[in-house]
Amino acid sequence: MVMTIGILPVGNVDSAILLRIKDGLVKVFPETTSLIVDERLPLSEKSFDKNRRQYRSNQILATIQSYALKKGLNRILGVVDADIFVPELNFVFGEAAFPGKAALISLWRLKSEFYGSPSNIEVFAERSLKEAVHEVGHTLGLKHCPRSSCVMHFSNSIFDTDKKQSLFCDNCCILTALAINSLK
Repeated sequence: MVMTIGILPVGNVDSAILLRIKDGLVKVFPETTSLIVDERLPLSEKSFDKNRRQYRSNQILATIQSYALKKGLNRILGVVDADIFVPELNFVFGEAAFPGKAALISLWRLKSEFYGSPSNIEVFAERSLKEAVHEVGHTLGLKHCPRSSCVMHFSNSIFDTDKKQSLFCDNCCILTALAINSLK
């Protein structure tokens, strides 16, 4: 296998959604294995912004990057069930080292309940996979894609996430294959 993606829970994360992400990643990325790391990173209160009542994604990502280097994984995806942000935006669904070994997604705003709708595990799992693939794509050096159906399209809202697929467009698919082949 060419690439291994470790999925690292940050704070309290439902193991069922981690399994769905793990299974989905190997379907999207060719010649890849995925595993759930048998450890949990604590969600540091130092990364919590009391005024915004959100966590700084870059601080969590830095911790995940350190963990990736220590464990020697090709890629590591941190999954947190907390609201995260970067200073320029109200929130982010995720962040990644570009290119690099570490990425982070937040489940917080991917749940239907966040938007006042009934819980829907299938919608939640699909959104989670899209954001996971998107952020892992960034670690491989992929930029945002102008095609709204491509998984690498920037999601400014949950509507953007719902509109796109969990797959790469033809152009991004070629770039992904080239990036993964360069890992050999």
